[in-house]
Amino acid sequence: RLERLQDGLRFFAPDREVLVFPAWDCLPYDRLSPHPDIVAERLETLVRLAAPRKPGAPARVILASVGAALQKVPPRSLYAEAAVVLRRGQTLDVAWLTRFLGENGYGRAETVMEPGEFAVRGGLIDLFPPGTPEPLRLDLFGDTLETVRSFDPMSQRSTGMREEVVLLPVSEVLLTESSITRFRGGYRELFGNAADDPLYEAVSAGQRHVGMEHWLPLFHERLETLLD
Repeated sequence: RLERLQDGLRFFAPDREVLVFPAWDCLPYDRLSPHPDIVAERLETLVRLAAPRKPGAPARVILASVGAALQKVPPRSLYAEAAVVLRRGQTLDVAWLTRFLGENGYGRAETVMEPGEFAVRGGLIDLFPPGTPEPLRLDLFGDTLETVRSFDPMSQRSTGMREEVVLLPVSEVLLTESSITRFRGGYRELFGNAADDPLYEAVSAGQRHVGMEHWLPLFHERLETLLD
């Protein structure tokens, strides 16, 4: 129903900004993480809502299920300045980019196929940020970003050139130094001795763990709702 309503709104009210906010496709405290495509769509909506609206911009329509609207989300301050823009011709530090991608939820892969993945092969960096229909290939000449190309994840062939790439977080859980410290304290307070706990050990080491999104309140001082 949501998809049909989305198509109808975009046809009958093309001047309106239609944002979709889907619910996770897993149960609370499941041992699975939500699907990357769903997370990408949620985060794109949260980032756009966190950005100040331009004067005279058309009214927004947000489509969400009851479950999605009830579930708490990270505070908007996390997304207000979350986007990083990389432009062709600028200087780019690969070590900084790798660290930024890791902290913002991207996972390293051999071949980039799904949103939230990245791969580094010398002067070539493949990544699939949320909000882009296809993954992108950054070609560096020394420290300079020479070209940005979109490519087909199945054939790995280029499909077009881009002037810039907007990097958004791909997880509602960001593994920064402060969030890891907050998680460790809250987890020990709730469960006592966390020795030999795979989730606790992975997060403490700054590594992502499947299902960690279900412990969202431990990573943030406070949470908000979509209505906020």
